[in-house]
Amino acid sequence: MSDYDVENAKKEMERWYWWGIPTFFRSPWKEDPADSDIALIGVPHSSGNGSTERDQHLGPRAVRHVSALYRRGHGRFNLIPWDVCRINDAGDVPLPEAMVSDISVQHIEAFAKRFDVAGTRLVSMGGDHSITGPLVKAVAGRHSRLTEGREVALVHFDSHTDSYNHLPHWLGNRRSAAHWASYLVEEGHVDPHRSTQIGIRPNVGTPGSRNTSEELGYRIVGMDEIEEIGVKGVIDIVRKRVGDAPIYVTFDMDTLDPTDAPAVSNIEPGYPGIRIGDAVRMLQGLRGLNVVGADVVCLMPTKDNPNQITSMNAMVVMFELLSLMADYIARNK
Repeated sequence: MSDYDVENAKKEMERWYWWGIPTFFRSPWKEDPADSDIALIGVPHSSGNGSTERDQHLGPRAVRHVSALYRRGHGRFNLIPWDVCRINDAGDVPLPEAMVSDISVQHIEAFAKRFDVAGTRLVSMGGDHSITGPLVKAVAGRHSRLTEGREVALVHFDSHTDSYNHLPHWLGNRRSAAHWASYLVEEGHVDPHRSTQIGIRPNVGTPGSRNTSEELGYRIVGMDEIEEIGVKGVIDIVRKRVGDAPIYVTFDMDTLDPTDAPAVSNIEPGYPGIRIGDAVRMLQGLRGLNVVGADVVCLMPTKDNPNQITSMNAMVVMFELLSLMADYIARNK
């Protein structure tokens, strides 16, 4: 055993997904915001959407596990994101009052703001959709470093609009998964006239339930329209609306067809959703735009099938988001 070199053995094992401590994409673990150009964080929160099933807080751990096996190179962008900028796993948001959503969103914002102050972009894995409110507040608006004080154009993939400003609360939560898309506009963090909501199902809510988004200024590209105009049509609409604005992307896994994402907290059967291959193409259609922050939400791994396909597709979306950022950083060095 005297010739057993432990450090060399570790290097030989790095390529095997089942060895070592799981981090997002086997990235280094560095919690200091200043250590990264792009930081990957978990937001293990599930009390912001009390009307449906819980366990969204288990999403970050599930994606860390499956992402160890994912390839690190982006074939269509012809880059390895980790080779062009510093990408690290910066850990999870600590949420000591996790069962109280309106307190937890304050903690999420305070945690995320540290990264904006450092000039570090965040890709966050949730968590229910209430996390997007504080994450956007941390990165956009008057005091933001990354947007230079500008509002962001929101690119929002979802089955639901989450803009219920006509309701004072959602089962007691005022900063809930149902409210964030409205209060971010009202408080000066999102420019709705540059923003798009993609994949909204025709069977959700009641007739007229889209009115709040449209009154705020969002452009809804629902599933019926997507079936007519296709991936390219969606990309054209989004890019035209965004213009030169900084972008925040939020991706609710329930926007995907249940075939590709059965383990979500608000599954919508009966009407097709976006297939994962089309979603990837839509995200890649944002290439060259300034994505300053992003999140993936509503994965519920306790409902996944044995091969963990929802967790794996959440991993794919997260990889596309960090690749958009890395590509932009590399182009603008």
